[in-house]
Amino acid sequence: MGKKTKVAIAIAAASAAAWAGSKALSKPQKRESKDALSYEHPVVLAHRGGSHIAPEHTMAAFHKADEIGVDGFEIDIRLTKDEEIVVSHDDYVDRTSDGTGRIADLTLEELRKFNFGYNFVDLDGYLSYRDEFESIVTLRELLNKFPDKFINIDMKDAPDTYEGGLMPSKLWRLIEEMDVADNVVVTSFYDEQIDRFNLYAQNKVALGAGQAEVRKAYTSFTSQFGHLYHPKVDIFQIPEKYGVFSLDNKSFIQFLSDLNIPVHYWTVNDALTMKKLVNIGARGIVTDRPDLAVKVVSL
Repeated sequence: MGKKTKVAIAIAAASAAAWAGSKALSKPQKRESKDALSYEHPVVLAHRGGSHIAPEHTMAAFHKADEIGVDGFEIDIRLTKDEEIVVSHDDYVDRTSDGTGRIADLTLEELRKFNFGYNFVDLDGYLSYRDEFESIVTLRELLNKFPDKFINIDMKDAPDTYEGGLMPSKLWRLIEEMDVADNVVVTSFYDEQIDRFNLYAQNKVALGAGQAEVRKAYTSFTSQFGHLYHPKVDIFQIPEKYGVFSLDNKSFIQFLSDLNIPVHYWTVNDALTMKKLVNIGARGIVTDRPDLAVKVVSL
């Protein structure tokens, strides 16, 4: 046996020993169940209220999605100048121009003057909706109007901004005041924001995965050391693909399911893909077309 062969065998043996040792010492820790995630069938969440059926993040969209029969909404939130939490994806008031002002620089009263019905995307593209005025919606208003809906809340303000620094505590206080901890999931692309929020919530609210947590989980899944992954969140809401990696994977869904973590996919707007994802184990569909998704999930 040559020297190189002996070295290769020694390395392989050491790797196997390390894997076996870590397997014996590390037990996968399931996340504790959250009432917000205790549903018996895959759920349909209207993305921003269902932005292909009415202007996004408006009461027109939320009411229409409710009439269709969705289980809940996927929304984005931002903080105003007077520290009100409003429902909006965009940082600026008007994405159809260069921006008439940042939401963080305007009070709620000032924002009420703008028409938020401008952004309506149907299957043919962007349409004007300015002939029907739609006021900005506060998170408080939405929670009051739809107390029975599951709501996935995405904190959009960056953690290194003034408004982003305030958002986690403001959001927790509102959730606690309105007693809706069992109706919501709180998440952000920024894992730091999720951690900040949980300093206040203390695991009383279901947490969604940020980008870093998704990368960490997928890296663990594709390695031989998946048993070393210990999740910090309760649910994954992910796209079908992340860069070059396909996340619409039955084995990946099962990997997370074994840790008591359901998987929702966004933003899915065709019936065939919805059906495929549900069949491989997806527990939720986030869609601009809730009219299609409700029919698919009910089959």
